[in-house]
Amino acid sequence: MSARIDLHTHSTASDGTLGPAELVRAAAEAGLDVVALTDHDTTAGWEPAVAALPRGLTLVRGAELSCRWFGVEPAIPLHLLAYLFDPTEPELVAELARVRRAREERGERIVRLLQADGIRVSWSEILAGAAGGTVGRPHIAQALIRAGLVATTTEAFGPRWLGERYRLPKEDIDVFRAVALVRAAGGVPVFAHPRASRRGRIVPDELIVELAAAGLAGLEADHEDHSPAEREHVRALAAELGLLVTGSSDFHGTHKTVRLGAFTTGVEAYERIVELARGVTPVASG
Repeated sequence: MSARIDLHTHSTASDGTLGPAELVRAAAEAGLDVVALTDHDTTAGWEPAVAALPRGLTLVRGAELSCRWFGVEPAIPLHLLAYLFDPTEPELVAELARVRRAREERGERIVRLLQADGIRVSWSEILAGAAGGTVGRPHIAQALIRAGLVATTTEAFGPRWLGERYRLPKEDIDVFRAVALVRAAGGVPVFAHPRASRRGRIVPDELIVELAAAGLAGLEADHEDHSPAEREHVRALAAELGLLVTGSSDFHGTHKTVRLGAFTTGVEAYERIVELARGVTPVASG
């Protein structure tokens, strides 16, 4: 079996620019056979994505959990991809709701800081732009673009703006608790972009070792924010720990230049994820 499999994408249910239905249609047009919808801290895009699923495309339902490792000071923000979990598991539902509220509260605080410096951005317009999805800094970046203050999302995430001067911390899930919650919900936890030095977020190997012992299933190796050397490092660590390896685009629509299917996951790793899952199954059209 050969297939093109992209296991990390975002829609307007969080900070992507394509609606869930548009996203699955774009995935089919990009020649993908399998796509995972992994919006930040929400499953809101699952139902419309399933309803619009084009013939020949399989949807993996998932989420990208906002996590933090409190083993160092300051704590390190991390992202955990969770695949095929039960979206009704009460503890996980409660934690995701808490994180979404924290994201919204942080967004409003950032807007107040901008307004205090005389920058004319509107929180109500930003909320409207999120269209009910999980609010993130990319939504504020769009407001800065509309105001003519920056030209791109990348510029908005620079140190003068949301990358440093107007960046505020938010409440996240302890990463060990997140792994446990995903497993308890029958899902499969995979660490997202663990060596993304371009983001300033290199995850220590010793943390990966501890997480593997705690139930982590895999590592995302092939990602636009990993250099070739970083990808090889992740692969070697995964082999040493017996973890599966994934690759994906981390597609956000026009918020990023990376295209759907820019990086992909091997069939064996995908099949292993499906085998491990006890929450929900992939959805195949037709």
